[in-house]
Amino acid sequence: MGGFSGHRGNTVPSLFAGIVGGDPSLPLLTFYDDATGERTELSGATLGNWVAKTANLLVDGCGLGPGDTAGVWLPPHWQTAAVLLGAWSAGVTVAYGEPSAAGTDVEFASLPAVEAGVPVGPADRFVLGLTPMGMPLREVPAGWADYVVSARQHGDHFPGAPVTADTGALVATDGSLDDHAALLARARARAADLGITGGRVLIDADVYPYPLDWLLAPLSAGASVVLSVHTDLSKLPARAGSEQVGLTVGPTV
Repeated sequence: MGGFSGHRGNTVPSLFAGIVGGDPSLPLLTFYDDATGERTELSGATLGNWVAKTANLLVDGCGLGPGDTAGVWLPPHWQTAAVLLGAWSAGVTVAYGEPSAAGTDVEFASLPAVEAGVPVGPADRFVLGLTPMGMPLREVPAGWADYVVSARQHGDHFPGAPVTADTGALVATDGSLDDHAALLARARARAADLGITGGRVLIDADVYPYPLDWLLAPLSAGASVVLSVHTDLSKLPARAGSEQVGLTVGPTV
């Protein structure tokens, strides 16, 4: 299976728009969880809808934009991709994980992270159950809103935000800040390190859990992603074949 054309850009939203605009029907992110047996495949159009809903949630629902920061306490997952890409599309800086995600303007956290005691600060806090098929939570922790329910109330089209190459994009765990141009430069360098040049790439996120590796590096190379968590290594060869994978990035890399 081939990769995507038009995958260059100097901001994350322009990169993503170029990929989705090439052929929105192609699989862009396929998610496997070997602990639950889940397989969820998202085309560029479907992931783009979730990204737009998330961006609209942040801008229209929370009143956020460039200069604001989203704390993200989420593991590798297709919904995490939607949250990250949605935040970057809205011009919101992402602070990912410990310790940088504390003290932000909005929070996105997994249910286990909430139960473990994520630092609670902003008024807008969204919990993700990360359930198959994007099902809502049966019970929502006090003080939090269900991300799936909240995002689905917003439109599938995001009109855009004033995101430029020098807009803040990612606060690293050491506290340093990358703008969009610097973040994409890091992503392309990481793609080169991992041997990702396009096509369809299987990534074992148990080994590479940081979004720069499993999300931005493949996208920067125009690659379609097969994302695997709680990976049963014995299943990887057959999975690579059935998904028409050209490269596996995992324990042997």
